[in-house]
Amino acid sequence: MAPSALRETVLRAAVDYIAVHGPDGLSFRQLAAEAGVSHQAPYHHFVDRKGIFQAIASEGFIRLAATLRDVEGETGTDRALLLLERYVDFALDNRGHFRVMFRSELCVMESDLALQRVADEAFGALVDHVQADLGPHASLTDIRVRATAMWSLAHGLATLLIDGPLEVKIGEIANRRAFVRAVGAQMMLDQSTRPII
Repeated sequence: MAPSALRETVLRAAVDYIAVHGPDGLSFRQLAAEAGVSHQAPYHHFVDRKGIFQAIASEGFIRLAATLRDVEGETGTDRALLLLERYVDFALDNRGHFRVMFRSELCVMESDLALQRVADEAFGALVDHVQADLGPHASLTDIRVRATAMWSLAHGLATLLIDGPLEVKIGEIANRRAFVRAVGAQMMLDQSTRPII
């Protein structure tokens, strides 16, 4: 197997394992078995678990940035709801990545400038949409608050759908995208109907 193909095989096996079992139980021995390669094969491309997690997170942030940037033709509340839907879709479609990307004990951004850059690009995609909606005179504080509100809502919903007891508590969700948009619409307006995100 070519070195690049071996690396990809190991990485895909890690992502698939984490999607089902989470990252905590991942070992190189387990990974080699999942990938169908020798016990030593993962070490040819990844020094340790941290290296695998950094690679998974990097790939995840690149995918997330592309997902968020690919929201064209919408403005205001419509764009915010579409971004929320896309973020949740990304998380559920890329569980193996999502379960690693935001775990600071798995991905140490400070020691990996390339990972930090792609993570910043993903957040920058959200900030760019917020800034476009708020207009050229929006303050940095307003942009930060709205971006944080949107990210918190999207990430919280995604986490509850993946790892939390959401459907246990509220019942089966027949149409996830409609539900996500309804929650987003509910949270975007306070009682005076003034947009808050």
